[in-house]
Amino acid sequence: MDEAIGVGDEGGFAPPASQPHEYLDLVTEAAAEAGYCGRVVFGMDPASSEFFRNGKYDLGFKSGKSDELSPKQLMELYRTLLKKYPIILLEDPFAENDWDTWTEFNKECKVELVGDDLLVTNPEFVQKAHDKKSCNSMLLKINQIGTITEAIAASVLPWCTK
Repeated sequence: MDEAIGVGDEGGFAPPASQPHEYLDLVTEAAAEAGYCGRVVFGMDPASSEFFRNGKYDLGFKSGKSDELSPKQLMELYRTLLKKYPIILLEDPFAENDWDTWTEFNKECKVELVGDDLLVTNPEFVQKAHDKKSCNSMLLKINQIGTITEAIAASVLPWCTK
């Protein structure tokens, strides 16, 4: 790759790639070259709401070259990546309003499935996610809900009281 490495949203690693496996191959190779082969695991935040349009996920949205996947195809892509790479966390792998896909994927998800945009630290959404079994963890951010009291209410997760 001769193109420049960029900085993505929120300071993330943003090499010039178009497919998820290209990013993961790069960081896997970097870990191996640094002597950390087998000692590094990955967390991914695809921020899928950013590329969800009309019921499809367009992986080519930044390049302008459409690469649309159905929710089922995107689930399969994630399953393939989870088998091939040491991924232990997926944050926002599906759009914030794609509850059915979250729920379906979580049925067999063996990694931490983090609802950030899905839950937005909102107690109502946290309860809905629990009832539907849409994710198995959340990102708690006071600035999403507005008050410490509301954030505390959202943090009292039903699945943490076992």
